[in-house]
Amino acid sequence: MSQPLIILPVYNALEFLEPCLDSITRHTSPDVMTLVINDASTDPGVEPLLRAWVEQPGTRHQLITQRVNRGFVATVNNGMRSARSDVVLLNSDTVVTTGWLDSLAKCLGSDRSIATATPWSNNGEIVSIPDFCQPSDPPSNPDATASVIASCGLPRYPEIPTAVGFCMAISLQAINRVGLFDEATFGRGYGEENDFCERAIKMGMRNVLCDDAYVVHHGCASFGPLGLKPDENSMQRLLSKHPEYEHKVKVFLNTDPLASRRHEILECLDRAGMGMR
Repeated sequence: MSQPLIILPVYNALEFLEPCLDSITRHTSPDVMTLVINDASTDPGVEPLLRAWVEQPGTRHQLITQRVNRGFVATVNNGMRSARSDVVLLNSDTVVTTGWLDSLAKCLGSDRSIATATPWSNNGEIVSIPDFCQPSDPPSNPDATASVIASCGLPRYPEIPTAVGFCMAISLQAINRVGLFDEATFGRGYGEENDFCERAIKMGMRNVLCDDAYVVHHGCASFGPLGLKPDENSMQRLLSKHPEYEHKVKVFLNTDPLASRRHEILECLDRAGMGMR
């Protein structure tokens, strides 16, 4: 099973970046390539940290430094343009855990119709656990939590209407068929991953929850369950391309089809003495 390329866009947020890089080092094989793209960070501590990290002996990390800030969409596209394998788009305010990449790779490889896969998270909007669409503090031991989740029954890879951008695995087939993120419409960001997932659905592909993986996310909870910055322009740009999107997500939010799997995992965590509530 080939491993995905990790694409890590970076803009400042030094206090989160170092733990993120450390978690990748601890929980990812050195054979896996991580492409770090520094989007003209203004914090003078970012570039030296990234250079030291990619130059570690025995690793395949690469660093691209953009001298002009291009925004999230263009930065990610810069990385995906060179992809020759599945990719994982990983925010720099995440902490990855035991087995995370193997689980995502296995999920993508389980069915050629899968375009994207997103793991569980403490702050993952529709893939949040313990509470649906509610952020929570990270568990005291994320790796132990991830191990219990990975061992809690066989993964089901339930379908979700959209990936969530904090950790978004994308199959190479989806990139080849769907294309890159839509820079022209979404500019500097918010809505681009939702649009990509809708385009994949219209090509007969699916977006799923990788329900045996867990990644900590420290991100902003104010983006809400649609994965968008809370302004009317973001939603209108998306709805201009996919008028049905808002209704589809509202149905998902009202029915919460992940509830049974989430409850099963919470019971596993309770039995292991790591209850989240």
